[in-house]
Amino acid sequence: MKHRVKCSVLIVLAGLSLHLSAQAANQEPIQPIQPAKVTNPALVELGKKLYFDPRLSKSGFISCNSCHNLSMGGTDNIKTSIGHNWQEGPINAPTVLNSSLNLAQFWDGRAADLKAQAGGPIANPGEMAFTHTLAINVLQSIPAYVTDFDKAFGKKQIDIDMVTKAIAAFEETLVTPNSRFDKWLKGDKKALSKNELEGYKLFKETGCVACHNGPAVGGNSFQKMGQVEPYKASSPAEGRSAVTGKDADRFNFKVPTLRNVEMTYPYFHDGAANTLPEAVDTMARIQLGKKFTAEENAKVVAFLKTLTGDQPSFKLPILPPSSDATPRPTPFEKK
Repeated sequence: MKHRVKCSVLIVLAGLSLHLSAQAANQEPIQPIQPAKVTNPALVELGKKLYFDPRLSKSGFISCNSCHNLSMGGTDNIKTSIGHNWQEGPINAPTVLNSSLNLAQFWDGRAADLKAQAGGPIANPGEMAFTHTLAINVLQSIPAYVTDFDKAFGKKQIDIDMVTKAIAAFEETLVTPNSRFDKWLKGDKKALSKNELEGYKLFKETGCVACHNGPAVGGNSFQKMGQVEPYKASSPAEGRSAVTGKDADRFNFKVPTLRNVEMTYPYFHDGAANTLPEAVDTMARIQLGKKFTAEENAKVVAFLKTLTGDQPSFKLPILPPSSDATPRPTPFEKK
């Protein structure tokens, strides 16, 4: 009987400990990333194929994964992306990882969600340089794709709305839970070192969390780049004003997520900061009016590196072969 009572007490104490840990996590400005929930596997699998398929581009060479490489933190690790005919992109490619947590897509927020974003690069002459009509003609000419669309949507006649919905469904699965910081939030107090915890304390006390908060540690607001000190950008991008037409929105950009930030260099909308220490120094100075010491900077960087979570892991899709009727790409056409 005493043994049963002792076990019951231990169970109650364990439950109380978990409750207190969860309560403490809820009081933090950052919340853990939740694993993705797949409700339509056929749609996600189709979206995965489309994400990796370069035949959605005029050259037959560029896919979504070209600029948002899932082996490289969901980006391409270069200042601006390379588009059709080796065109230089106007802006740094944001990571696709955890992008479903953003309030909108693109740096200027011109796409309301992932579905609205997915169709943009296909028809952009500086990116994939195709048209939606031509992309659909390619997919419709491939029998295995027709079968896949029928399985996912219950119809064999493909349209661009189906394409973007499928790509978005796959991208919604690209979340990165179980970072060391998430484990700390959930109660594992050994998950972070003293140095990393001091970096998190600085991150909060200095004011970084005013913009970088929530599960994505950012992505949920638009803010002016250069609140305290003007930022001299190497990109002509105007930010939110290009969408709203309001001068007050000039140089307002979507706050980027800091999840997996050690993998998503270079930083800022113009890719001007090559390293995390440089990015931390610049943001503290122009946004907060703060000059970190070398030791403080190193501590904040150490904390930021604890935000790297489990990277998407899946079997690489085998793309269905083109049929004899499939239009062939024109990678070297100058027009």
